[in-house]
Amino acid sequence: MAFKLIYSVALLLSLWSTAGCDFFVEGVLQMECHDRYFMIVVDLAATGGPRFEAVDGTGTYAITEDYAAKCGYSINVLSLLGLVEFRASYFSCHTEKDDGFSFRFNLITTYDGEDAYHALNKTCSPPLPWSPREVTCEVNYMEVSVRSELPCPAGFSDDWNTLQPLYSASTQGWQVTFQNLDEQLPPMNLSKARREGYVFDFAHGRIVFRTPYGQPESYSTEVNGVPVEVVHATVFLHQSWVAIMVDMIVACSMDAGSYHSGYMIWDTPEALYPSLGGTQISLGLNGKLVELAAAEQKGFIMARTLVTPLLPSSLFTEDQTDVAEGAFTVYLGKVPRDVELTSLQLNGQEFEVPFSDANTYTLTEVNHPNKTHSYTLKFSKENGAMLHKLDINYTLKAIPGNDPYYYTVSVKALMAVSPPSFEAGCTASGIDFKLAYRSFDYLWDISIGSDRLTPALAAKHGYTMSNDSHSLLLSVPLFTHGYKCQDITLQGFLGTFTILVRDPNTSEVKTSTIKTCLFNTTELIVCSTNGWMTVVVDLAVVLKSGEIPTAHLMNSLCVPKEVDGTRVLFSFPLHSCGSIVELSKGYVTYQNKIYFAHCENATIGMTVQCMYPLASLIRLFSIHKFESDEEGFGNIFLFVTSTNDVPTCTTA
Repeated sequence: MAFKLIYSVALLLSLWSTAGCDFFVEGVLQMECHDRYFMIVVDLAATGGPRFEAVDGTGTYAITEDYAAKCGYSINVLSLLGLVEFRASYFSCHTEKDDGFSFRFNLITTYDGEDAYHALNKTCSPPLPWSPREVTCEVNYMEVSVRSELPCPAGFSDDWNTLQPLYSASTQGWQVTFQNLDEQLPPMNLSKARREGYVFDFAHGRIVFRTPYGQPESYSTEVNGVPVEVVHATVFLHQSWVAIMVDMIVACSMDAGSYHSGYMIWDTPEALYPSLGGTQISLGLNGKLVELAAAEQKGFIMARTLVTPLLPSSLFTEDQTDVAEGAFTVYLGKVPRDVELTSLQLNGQEFEVPFSDANTYTLTEVNHPNKTHSYTLKFSKENGAMLHKLDINYTLKAIPGNDPYYYTVSVKALMAVSPPSFEAGCTASGIDFKLAYRSFDYLWDISIGSDRLTPALAAKHGYTMSNDSHSLLLSVPLFTHGYKCQDITLQGFLGTFTILVRDPNTSEVKTSTIKTCLFNTTELIVCSTNGWMTVVVDLAVVLKSGEIPTAHLMNSLCVPKEVDGTRVLFSFPLHSCGSIVELSKGYVTYQNKIYFAHCENATIGMTVQCMYPLASLIRLFSIHKFESDEEGFGNIFLFVTSTNDVPTCTTA
């Protein structure tokens, strides 16, 4: 049996309408003792993103997200209302628990970059008596307190009285053991348990256990179809012939809530603790318990969910595909009214219902007089890799349960389609590609060489990629990975970039888009896969206006192929012209120098080099022929060797 808590969303903005109280601290709207916690409400705008500190006789403690969950605090930002709500359990870490429950906090506000501290103090006496066992399910932690009815044996009272807190040094004999669904875990002392994020305490004759959600010793289960998180802890002490054991199990509903017909709904099991006898569930508003009749007058409803056995039902499918339309059409009928379709798998790919892309697939639901409904799926089929067959796996669930039920069907059809093709254009800085998606174009594999095009690959190589349900845009800057440079002269060169479209199952290339553009030559270096270095440099930065260099490489017989004013072009095999070869850190570097000015006391030139990953040159060492799996990358930099700060130079 499960309970549903239902209330109208129209109440949401009215719950704070009675919270008007005046305080000396600007921005503090409310400080109030509730049935089971102390609450501070502050104005978000007036306090500039407030922070809180807990204060006790030992010092101040910043209440961070982790510290709050461990120590019994919660900070909730209500953005729609412009409020921050701070709640502290009566058993929170730094609460003084003598006669009543005394709270001391610092509210930290920020004005013009400066922090201001405001002391907020309050002593509370809970208005309601404590039940033998009470559980609090806060937004960030679970807490259980159990009334201690055990006698204090002779010689044991000192240890029992020092249970405040239970993790103090004087209670080293106390231990805790956790139990999950499959086994009971080894015991640990309370000091270790505290380091793991658990807190034990003893106050007002009650043993308290608190844990953040998601701890390693917690487990998730379902009770009456409602998801629940459970931490089953038992604290115990063996001393002489006395053994004390206290069951501190705590469980909370993890139902996320739902919205239906103007109401917000939460589910919680009625019997979370069947081993502990009956459970009483009451309704509270703003931290105070109210009578059920009064809650109903405010628009709240607490109702039991009646669960009956499911009745068998046979579904019906019909293939209504029209090959001329180029789309699959499949009918699923005789679906009971209380069974809904939640998702589909189409050839192994998961799609949530309702669909997000109506251009590719549509799902039409029709209600019938015989208390059943049907779904008609229309699925555009333009992917050659999935040409003949559509496998459908329907996922359904019976309301209000959450257990999935699966129904599968396969449909075959022959529909010829073509792979997608890109539009391409030249720019001053590279090449742009655009693919306007047809239905299911995105299921093809698009690759640059052997690498599949993904956002990660684009980022790695410096491409600019934009991909949505309508189009794919790819801007490829000049000289990035994948370019082929040909016919290099001082007037210009041809840059070619290729995009491949592959079959996703076989990786076979189905089509390619090749774009070649003419680019202006300024300065460049190209390190080819067949072992040639091509360099264009402009010597104007170091030569006097109008001078024409007579440059050469380290081997003076290697001269430029072209000269135009102060620009020169060299193209030579990597192993020639006096090149130096170095091997370092997984790369092979081929280096040469361009000499263009000889001075009485200096030599001026440019160093040019090509670097190749060693792994790509395996054939160089096996068949003694330069052949690289990928292009190298090059560098050009100026050098001056001089014995005088101001060399006197002439051209070479």
